[in-house]
Amino acid sequence: MCHAATRVADTVVPDVLARDLRCVFCGINPGRVSAAAAAHFANPRNDFWRLLHDAGFTPRHYTPAEQFDLLALGYGITNAAYRTTRGSGDLRRADFDRSRLEHLALELRPNAIAFVGKEAYRGLFNERVELGAQLRTVGEGVGLFVLPSTSPANAAVPYAERLHWFRALREWIEPIGRPAARALVVDRDNRVLLVRFRNAFGDVWWATPGGARERGESIAEALRRELREEAGLDDFVLGPALWRREATFAWNRQLLRQREIVHLVRVEEHEPAPTIDLAAESVVGLRWWTLEELESADERLTPSELPELVRSILRDGPPREPRTLE
Repeated sequence: MCHAATRVADTVVPDVLARDLRCVFCGINPGRVSAAAAAHFANPRNDFWRLLHDAGFTPRHYTPAEQFDLLALGYGITNAAYRTTRGSGDLRRADFDRSRLEHLALELRPNAIAFVGKEAYRGLFNERVELGAQLRTVGEGVGLFVLPSTSPANAAVPYAERLHWFRALREWIEPIGRPAARALVVDRDNRVLLVRFRNAFGDVWWATPGGARERGESIAEALRRELREEAGLDDFVLGPALWRREATFAWNRQLLRQREIVHLVRVEEHEPAPTIDLAAESVVGLRWWTLEELESADERLTPSELPELVRSILRDGPPREPRTLE
């Protein structure tokens, strides 16, 4: 696994980052001891490295000098602000770069980001926050979790309480398995039916209809139920499997690992009309899309390669074997 040691003009503490990490720990900013050591949480009175070991993230008590060894375990470290200060109270609003964190989430696709202290989260999102898993996500469903600060300035919080939250994170980042089935519904004009989602924070994305399989349901049974509920579609023949995808994402404060398969469904024409209230699932609309509209879409499509997949299927037909997406 390759690391990315990102240096910025006003810090000497490198990011400890790679693609597809289980969790990235996000401190607030480098203190002077960390800056001198070019290492995160380097103050010997900071409990971060001890907590990592006691909570089961590391097999032994790592030192700050071993920070890049975390990558082999699936963990990384960054900061909400890069400027070195004597204390976090010396930071200004302009020191926090939310767009950088969102870009990190999109490019490196960690499963989760854990903020080491409420102020690290608040500095980026300007929201008061409680400890634990958050409803907000970044990137394409990257989960967020807030830990107590490990700084010696937070000594009023007992070590046992901080360890409780680190252990809660360790348990939370083990994704819950979720089998799912979805359909690429294509009409006689080669338009594709997509469902529009919007979460409580205004993030919007479009996806093929479908969802989690209920206990004991076959793929065909799940798709018939989902298409009836989401689009009012009953009269169809289930076509071949087109692609498989495994994705880890946060939803409603849970971290899920969804294993889904997508089947082709051809219809002559259909006016989509849900048969249940979909508000609880954050569904806010459905519509047909042409290939040209997909290729020029401003809003997020899931999966991101959906235009390419649709173009290939319309041009060449379904694959002999379902494609596995990364």
